[in-house]
Amino acid sequence: MVHLESGSLAPETDDDNEISRGREFVGSLERGLKVMQALGDAPEGLTLTDVAGRIGLTRATARRFLLTLTELGYVRQERRLFILTPKVLSLGVSYLSNRPIWQNAEPVMRELSRQVNESCSVAVIDGTEIVYVARVAGKRIMSVNITIGTRLPALTTSMGRVLLSNLSPPALNAFLAKAHIERFTEHTITDREALFAEIDKVRTRGYALVDQELEIGLRSIAVPLRDRAGRAFAGLNISTQAARVAREALVGEFLPLMRETAHRIEEFYSAQSQQSLS
Repeated sequence: MVHLESGSLAPETDDDNEISRGREFVGSLERGLKVMQALGDAPEGLTLTDVAGRIGLTRATARRFLLTLTELGYVRQERRLFILTPKVLSLGVSYLSNRPIWQNAEPVMRELSRQVNESCSVAVIDGTEIVYVARVAGKRIMSVNITIGTRLPALTTSMGRVLLSNLSPPALNAFLAKAHIERFTEHTITDREALFAEIDKVRTRGYALVDQELEIGLRSIAVPLRDRAGRAFAGLNISTQAARVAREALVGEFLPLMRETAHRIEEFYSAQSQQSLS
């Protein structure tokens, strides 16, 4: 039996009505996904009141979502806390398993990682964040813990910037106007005009170099992975410690190897796209 917090539950309100975003938009599905996202941001678990407060739901509405997710096996309850179960991983596994491009990319990424003795990753953009979809960790110890599915702000990462450089100038301006820009270190670029100029440079030179903007001591360089139409569908990066590899070495030594690796992954992608059309 699922036990909920004691106390009276507020009556259902208009929160349970569909959100007006078009006739086909299902607001209840959006709220259910937000419940899962809130639990994902709190691996130690959340109470019913916590969930309702974080998402802006009534306790009654939050209770229904939590009970449904518990019944489906995506959430478990430990006393007053609700916690995601490993079943949620099946959603991400399905996404990756249906995209063999990343399985094909891993051997060439591993080769690149051996050549430079550093970590190599691929990420796609999702809203204002990048999501890691492939990664080969280097043997050296890094302070950041990155795995498949890790999300980081696009504006402060090299892969995010190469993907944002794919936007037209008006679209990039619109993105920057709405984006929440967080300062992570003293080196983080937070001025919107400066960010626009930096991403515009990325568009021109074909790579992004981010130097200690996300974390002190962390330096990375990224190149886009493009389809046959020239659109960037992902970013490929190498990350290292600033004290170990100079900026000049990233550009002079790492960048040519990365572009060769990117070309090989793009060939996999084109072949896969062609197969899906045939």
